[in-house]
Amino acid sequence: MAITATLFSIQKSLIHTPLQSIAIAALFTSCLYFIVNEFIRAFSRVPGFKGPRGLPLIGNIAQIRKNAAEQYRIWSKTYGPVYQIQLGNIPVIVVNSAVSAKAIFGQNAQALSSRPEFYTFHKVGIAQYPFSLSALLTDSIQIVSNTAGTTIGTSPYSDSLKRRRKGAASALNRPSVESYVSHLDAESKAFVAELLKYGEGGNVPVDPMAMIQRLSLSLALTLNWGVRVVSQEEDLFNEITHVEEEISKFRSTTGNLQDYIPLLRLNPFNTNSKKAKEMRDRRDKYLNGLNRDLDDRMEKGIHKPCIQANVILDQEAKLNSEELTSISLTMLSGGLDTVTTLVAWSIGLLAKRPDIQDKAAEAILNMYGPNQPMCDAADDQRCAYVAALVRECLRFVIPYSPN
Repeated sequence: MAITATLFSIQKSLIHTPLQSIAIAALFTSCLYFIVNEFIRAFSRVPGFKGPRGLPLIGNIAQIRKNAAEQYRIWSKTYGPVYQIQLGNIPVIVVNSAVSAKAIFGQNAQALSSRPEFYTFHKVGIAQYPFSLSALLTDSIQIVSNTAGTTIGTSPYSDSLKRRRKGAASALNRPSVESYVSHLDAESKAFVAELLKYGEGGNVPVDPMAMIQRLSLSLALTLNWGVRVVSQEEDLFNEITHVEEEISKFRSTTGNLQDYIPLLRLNPFNTNSKKAKEMRDRRDKYLNGLNRDLDDRMEKGIHKPCIQANVILDQEAKLNSEELTSISLTMLSGGLDTVTTLVAWSIGLLAKRPDIQDKAAEAILNMYGPNQPMCDAADDQRCAYVAALVRECLRFVIPYSPN
């Protein structure tokens, strides 16, 4: 009787005061979602680890958006070198000391070789967010990776991932890398030529970022497909650098909040989903074109040594087309991220230290004489100062890519 009376009262209220009833229903639904989601956030925390809980719904996202590294350092004073934070509904373990990192990652390499699955790049089903409204509306969706797959660095551990790693390793061993030296030499010389061209021989200040991006992209394309980007004014340069930069933002810790806050996956909040699909379609277009072009050159026997060709010709790898594309994505995305970051910061360092530039030039001059202004491609790092300088730049910058 009580249930019947309640239903009758609700029906009567809907008829006589529809707007008020809708407002009450919306408020009730919001409160219910808020309460249930907080229970989900609480139960998702990793047992045995202390750490700040953050704000409702968003967790610690707001606290790490400006300077995450500094905030992690501050928290480590309270919670120790290993603790957990929450990005929305997702718990994250922070390892904030070299000693802890060595112990955790060095002794548990196999167990930690997988990667987490995120909404924008991977399948997300109802099981992950069983009580959230958005899960009911977005079950089993892959936005970016459902056509070309994921990179090696963003893939959960599986037999397929093991095959891809093995295939990539075979294309990056010492004999294979030696076959790419001519490519590295050509791109390095082209980069210096561009600096001289746009800087008018050192007489005009120039922003080198576009030239650095062209170097990174051309290296990635040359090493992986055996084709070059000759100029930063090419359409392919603009398209790939733009799309890969946008996709990289989706992997950013705080740049794609719908990965952590299920509510943002609902309209009208999920603008990132539409943008991710657009970037996926544009990436598929140039990836397919590069793969078709390489297949055609391999069929004609005119292809140059490159990673993708080496992997295809590796009979032991036994990779399918999606796995081959995954390796290509890894080389393209990872190369653009790491090489661009490394070269940009290294140039910035050298610009402030002309004395280091002078020492490097003097070392090359002493080794080769005045008639050869650049190191020879086949010198195998015999110029000790230049080799040490490169290693120091690698140590100083520490380029990182999630690929």
